[in-house]
Amino acid sequence: MELRHEGRPLLRYVFSAETPSDEATRPYAHPVCTLAGAELTNFRPNDHRWHHGLSFTINRVAEWNFWGGPTYRKADGYRWRGDHGTQRHVAWRECSATRLVQSLEWLSGAGELLLRERRTLTPAIDSSSVWSLRWQAELENASGRVLPLGNCASQEQLVGSHYTGLQFRGARDLLDEHGDAAIGVFAESGAADEAAVHGVAANGIEWRGQKDGSQRRIAIRFANNAGPLHWFVRRGNPLVAFPFQFDRDLPLAPGDALSIDHTLTFSDL
Repeated sequence: MELRHEGRPLLRYVFSAETPSDEATRPYAHPVCTLAGAELTNFRPNDHRWHHGLSFTINRVAEWNFWGGPTYRKADGYRWRGDHGTQRHVAWRECSATRLVQSLEWLSGAGELLLRERRTLTPAIDSSSVWSLRWQAELENASGRVLPLGNCASQEQLVGSHYTGLQFRGARDLLDEHGDAAIGVFAESGAADEAAVHGVAANGIEWRGQKDGSQRRIAIRFANNAGPLHWFVRRGNPLVAFPFQFDRDLPLAPGDALSIDHTLTFSDL
């Protein structure tokens, strides 16, 4: 499914993916582009093939890995463990150029239904050079048991590895090392670079870059509409994640729901 504006693609949303099961098969958006056509995302990069453009994941749902890739355990590190979950498309509740509303099921590797999700994607044209995507979701615990939602930091004490939630894997040319102070990742305070942003609680952060070939400057604003969260940033990959929990698991009781509400804003500068 493709969203377009004035004939140009904004994003392609793959709602029923066929990626390998050890990448935690799930819907994803790729490519995601600016209004001028600059491609911003990376799909299945060679360093982490389970990074799928823009996608919503949970690192751990109980004992199941929905992020993809090897699973970390304190006792023996990262290992392939055959413990991956899958997100399955169920139905469209709404499907238009201005709003996508999708029903999904989150299944364990053993086929157990863990979560039911209602996902809403709302694109908006903000100006002649800026568009935004609001990504909302409500996930209900359908398992009949308490589900701890966690990550490597909260479950295995791997400091700084609190990646979970909505994941943006950027195109290679968002990594830039030529000394231009206007390029990089920036905190709300204006502080720059990964060390100033990673793990810091804030409402939002911004990534500014320059595309290869066209030399076009772009900016991506990541905002959590519900208030501050502890951002996960890896400039060298490059990657930004929206962790809805940080250094403690979030227990989700049967029938209870987790809600997320984020906005990404894409600008041609």
